[in-house]
Amino acid sequence: MKLTDFDCVVVGGGHAGASAALATAESGCKNVLIVEKAPEEWVGGNSYFTAGAFRTLHDGLPDLLSIVRNVTPEQAQKIDVEPYSLDDFFGDIMCLGDNKPDAVLVETMVHHSRDAIEWLARVVDVPFMLSFHRQAYEVDGRQKFWGGVALSVEGGGKGLIDADMEALKKAGVNIWFNTPAVQLIYERGEVTGVVVRKDGQEVSLGAPSVILACGGYEASVELRMKNMGAGWEKARVRGTPFNTGDGISMAQAVGAKLVGDWLGCHSTCWDANASADAGDRKLNNQLTKNGYPLGIMVNIDGGRFVDEGEDFRNYTYARCGKAILSQPEGFAFQVWDANMTPFLRKEEYGDGVVEKIIASSIEELADQMMKHGLRDNARFLETVGEYNSAVSQYRLENPNLRWDPAVKDGLSTQSSTKSLAVPKSNWAMPVDTAPFLAVKVACGITFTFGGLAIDPETAGVLSEVGQPIPGLFCTGELVGNLYYSNYPGASGLTAGTVFGRKAGLRAAKRAREIIN
Repeated sequence: MKLTDFDCVVVGGGHAGASAALATAESGCKNVLIVEKAPEEWVGGNSYFTAGAFRTLHDGLPDLLSIVRNVTPEQAQKIDVEPYSLDDFFGDIMCLGDNKPDAVLVETMVHHSRDAIEWLARVVDVPFMLSFHRQAYEVDGRQKFWGGVALSVEGGGKGLIDADMEALKKAGVNIWFNTPAVQLIYERGEVTGVVVRKDGQEVSLGAPSVILACGGYEASVELRMKNMGAGWEKARVRGTPFNTGDGISMAQAVGAKLVGDWLGCHSTCWDANASADAGDRKLNNQLTKNGYPLGIMVNIDGGRFVDEGEDFRNYTYARCGKAILSQPEGFAFQVWDANMTPFLRKEEYGDGVVEKIIASSIEELADQMMKHGLRDNARFLETVGEYNSAVSQYRLENPNLRWDPAVKDGLSTQSSTKSLAVPKSNWAMPVDTAPFLAVKVACGITFTFGGLAIDPETAGVLSEVGQPIPGLFCTGELVGNLYYSNYPGASGLTAGTVFGRKAGLRAAKRAREIIN
């Protein structure tokens, strides 16, 4: 069966694919189609499972007030949002990636980030808000934002996808669910369509352009082990179970160049009781467990293994998720005392959201943790004691420092008289006040970093010799060379928007040239 009357076909119906389709339709294309491998009840790809947070350059609070919906003029007087410049955003990605990402690709994404946010707010009608619940602490009566991120979407990832779907409907873009793409149509050196499987038969869809927005391979245990190594079979899939590398294999079959960090991924601290194979569409991002900067994290042998206070969690959670995976049996425990538990996000640690291990003494907590997989309670007690001693020594030497979760406060375990082999560089407070709380965590994997090479200005897929493959574009998690080894939180949705728009604009231009 063959259908040939599409202006553009987008493969993948997450936020990046929706952005591409909407940009194509906005630019004049009348017959734009999204083909989605998942059934409709799994609409939204990985985007659905996010917190709906967006990282963007901006000039501070006044710049953001025009697009958010949850701040009154009175509230604005008590909010602190520092400007986040192009150099800040660019520097965060490059620094976390050890300067390995493609600098031109990164700069292009960062430069266009604010315009992309404006487009989402005005054209797509995305309900942006200031992320008080995730990115701010109240300090001295003021809401202080931290970590370079202030924006999220009402309803999180679900709210974002709801807005995308409504905009697609208004734009007249059709979505075919349960329709996996199986092969690109490649003729005379260019892509002229895509073969999909629909209703049990293969259908050839002709179009001047195909935009790949179908994610990486994180849901494939086989590909994780092949590309990232042994151990990654233990990771829990945070989002959609349908991202199994289809876009990579289809593009590679027509000569696309593979680039990026094939050992790396966006990982996170994840509920150890969560399903291994897919995210939970009800609990969604609530399965994330990123409160570790407020306490300590120990492995099942009772030892600490990461600097929980190295930086804001926006910059460390991907690394911490990977670190958990490398621990014995791929599990760990996060631990807090009564002074810190009030600061834990209820969305992640509230009653009914996570299994809590609660005790009235640290010894009792150790015994309770033994029932959940802790192997050495004596070493755990020793770890807590050594940590508390190091915290006390540092505070004796630095009596004027005060705990402040909205800044890197310098409260550390590393004093002139006592230092730990694994430091805690900021927010180091003693774990000594009952009741105590522990939560068991594992590694959740969101998306993989290796992907396709694209032209930063057009989002056109490049061949193995670095030339554009006519008619083929790419956006979202399938883009390679953007992140290496680590990831600044909330930049993925932004990148998907930026390169989705670029792909859509070029696809529309190509449609006009070929069809007209």
